[in-house]
Amino acid sequence: MTEPMAEGSAGGTLILGIGNILWADEGFGVRVVEEIHRRYRLPDDVLLMDGGTQGLYLVQYVKAARRLLVFDAVDFDQPPGTLAVVRDDDVPRFFGCRKLSLHQTGFQDVLAAAALLGGGPENLALIGVQAEALDDWGGSLRPMIRAQIDPAIAAGLDILAQWGVVPTPRPVPLPDEQSLLGHGTDLGGYERNAGE
Repeated sequence: MTEPMAEGSAGGTLILGIGNILWADEGFGVRVVEEIHRRYRLPDDVLLMDGGTQGLYLVQYVKAARRLLVFDAVDFDQPPGTLAVVRDDDVPRFFGCRKLSLHQTGFQDVLAAAALLGGGPENLALIGVQAEALDDWGGSLRPMIRAQIDPAIAAGLDILAQWGVVPTPRPVPLPDEQSLLGHGTDLGGYERNAGE
């Protein structure tokens, strides 16, 4: 298993995108953190991470975080493209809760393991979008899901501001070559490679 792609340092705020970019809208959370990386510089105590489908490999990062902001595709029985913001105790933490995130079983394990190890976030927020397509292997985000990246970032910036975290806008967004993901798997590179 490879290390998740990350920028920053652990211990303060963790901004985590989870999902599988190979399954269309499933990659929403990863694409959001990728875009945050392109547009903003983050304070030194903020770790921005593409958690992909790492599951329990994320425990050490979640355990160390005092504040955790997660972006993901969700299933909460709303029309596709609906954006949801869930905070603190409303984010299910253990098995047996209604499935909210497509990664919830694994992510619930991560939260529970972090707590059992004596850590985990004091503040927790999940920002997700109701997916439209999840069964398109190699497909990219659907237009209505892609359209929710900017609103998800805005919602995330609001939450970060409430936590006292203020990212600095970059004068010019980073080019694809400096993507958080790298290796041509950034959204633009992924779509270009899929078209070849």
